[in-house]
Amino acid sequence: MRLFTLACIPPVVRVLTNHKTLLQLHIVILFFLTSCGDKEKCEFVPDTKNISINLQLEQLQDSLPAITTRQQLVNFFTRYPVLRDFVFGRPSYPNDSVFINELYARFTNPHIDSLLVATKKVFGNGTELQAEFNQAFTNLKYYYPDFQPPKIQTIITGLQTDLFVTDTLIVVGLDYYLGKGAAYRPNMYEYMLRRYEKNFIVPSVLLLYGIDPRLNETNLQDKTILADMITYGKAYYFAKHMLPCTPDSVFIGYTAAEIAGARANQDVIWTKLVEDEVFFSTSAKARQKYIAERPKTFDVADQAPGRIGTWVGWQIVNAYAKRKPEVTLAELMREQDARRIFNESRYKPAP
Repeated sequence: MRLFTLACIPPVVRVLTNHKTLLQLHIVILFFLTSCGDKEKCEFVPDTKNISINLQLEQLQDSLPAITTRQQLVNFFTRYPVLRDFVFGRPSYPNDSVFINELYARFTNPHIDSLLVATKKVFGNGTELQAEFNQAFTNLKYYYPDFQPPKIQTIITGLQTDLFVTDTLIVVGLDYYLGKGAAYRPNMYEYMLRRYEKNFIVPSVLLLYGIDPRLNETNLQDKTILADMITYGKAYYFAKHMLPCTPDSVFIGYTAAEIAGARANQDVIWTKLVEDEVFFSTSAKARQKYIAERPKTFDVADQAPGRIGTWVGWQIVNAYAKRKPEVTLAELMREQDARRIFNESRYKPAP
């Protein structure tokens, strides 16, 4: 797996101390040193030499740009009804005619050829992506011996869909993941766009697996923010074990500097969560602040990344697993009691 690397630029970090916002020079320095010098450690790497899987990857990215008639498009979607209905959203159109005309116009537009060329430049013949999926699913089978890998299809959607994931099929819209140098990119905020690089595809799929309630069991009666934090924390913990040497920043979508800053300021983040009585709150406003998608968590610090509560949840789950080495990954994922994980983790970062 490729490592996520960024230029080391020391950020200005503001932290809360005694309810006032002060500039902490030693934390700025620590932020800088950590982001430049800290190397990600691999999680436990399982011995999978005796495990083999049958991974099928069907590359369809040439298919739709090659369409020249509406009937060819109809024939394609007849062969691939899941793509038609779930990836391209046929049910959202008033009728078949409108759907086909819209998609035909999209895939006979001259710009689609440029999109295809860019996709081939980034992804080549697809062997690298297939190898990443193979590694992740081989590890998954190590932890869950009954697991059978789904079929994978890669396609160009015209920037309509990034991922579609079920038990039996994964569809990857490659054109979503062309990276910052691409002429055509999804229409979204910049802090979200950085997750749409090619090295985010497989980690994103594993996170979707890890958040699935059939795997990540939760107590649906627990409406606390802590329950959400632990649910996300378990998903990150799961995904990291499937791709043990992939940097944390890739899973959670932070920059390397943001990850370094979060680690360096765990005590500050913890103090703010305690002061705001976040853990056992059911407040929608608090959930929006600490769990929901946003560029920064300004309530904690000027440079604290968004979704900081989910990152803390990950650290709590990590601490719990470290204290409970006898608990298997599957057992941890089945643990529904968020408070038990929280209490038995004894996670409380020191200043």
